Amino acid sequence: MTTKVEKSIEVQVPVSTAYNQWTQFEEFPRFMGGVKEVRQLDDKRLHWVAQIGGVKREWDARILEQVPDTKVAWAATEGATNAGAVYFEPLGPGRTAVRLHLEYEPEGLVEKAGDALNIVEKQAESDLEKFRSYIEGQGSESGAWRGSVNDGLSVGTPGVEDAAASRGDSGKAGVSGKTVAAGAAAAAAGIAAAAAAKHRSDRDQDTDRVTVSEPDYVVTETEVVTPVTETTTYPTGTEPGHRL
Repeated sequence: MTTKVEKSIEVQVPVSTAYNQWTQFEEFPRFMGGVKEVRQLDDKRLHWVAQIGGVKREWDARILEQVPDTKVAWAATEGATNAGAVYFEPLGPGRTAVRLHLEYEPEGLVEKAGDALNIVEKQAESDLEKFRSYIEGQGSESGAWRGSVNDGLSVGTPGVEDAAASRGDSGKAGVSGKTVAAGAAAAAAGIAAAAAAKHRSDRDQDTDRVTVSEPDYVVTETEVVTPVTETTTYPTGTEPGHRL
């Protein structure tokens, strides 16, 4: 099952300034939540590292189309299936509309839970807001790349079918050599886990109720949820409830 996210924002800078800043992929951690590193391998390939709430993911993406002042489109080549595009539209001499289109397939129990809570959509909206604050605060771009990718051959808005090679890759960064999960989905996983932990903590602090401890759960590498419980052995005749 795929999920689509579409968000847009208006920034108070010329279209060339907004576009030029977006081409500085290695600066994405400045305004994208949870993104620790973006490494540009060449004009078409990027390596991403993200970590939120203890969930770490790494993945590779390929730029399918890049048109100056107009569009950047990409698709994952390893990791969870994701693809999309960012469009830039001039609204006047000093105003630009930035539109993000993202399609992905959440993987694993935690990421699917985050998807159900629309965490990815909220993260995308937050990232665009941070991008606006970042570029408007600077007033000008920190760099620019004015080259084109796939010039003259539009790929439209890429969807998961354009990232088919990444399907079924469930490796975890630091455990295997494979890469997994889109950046937005990684952010969703961390935020969803943190939200669940906070909800449980708030419930346990309710002094008007008697709290019954629940078993902790461990997500194994195959992502099968297994309850972990402790067994206490009492000498005969001293177990709780025994009368002397």
